[in-house]
Amino acid sequence: MRKLRKGDDVVVTAGKDKGKRGTVLRVVDAERLVVEGANKVKKHQRPNPMRGLTGGIIEREMPLHVSKIAIFNPQTRKGDRVGFRTLEDGRKVRFFKSNGEVIDA
Repeated sequence: MRKLRKGDDVVVTAGKDKGKRGTVLRVVDAERLVVEGANKVKKHQRPNPMRGLTGGIIEREMPLHVSKIAIFNPQTRKGDRVGFRTLEDGRKVRFFKSNGEVIDA
């Protein structure tokens, strides 16, 4: 089970986009993920008529390391750490370390 998943609301804690909030668009591998609106770069794209791609300079999000990202806690309005807990019915769930609130109910 991963601490950060696709669809989680996160905040960037380090780098040029520090403080930006966004949603996790995709998990690249165990250490990197793409956050909406963060770590944007300009890519020079060549036109490809076979795929229907137009050429030019496009902006796209690049992956960030998980150590630079914290999950957003709506109660405290800040980034928070994630822990794991097993409920009485045997389910393993994530929870916020600061207030103990369960993330995925």
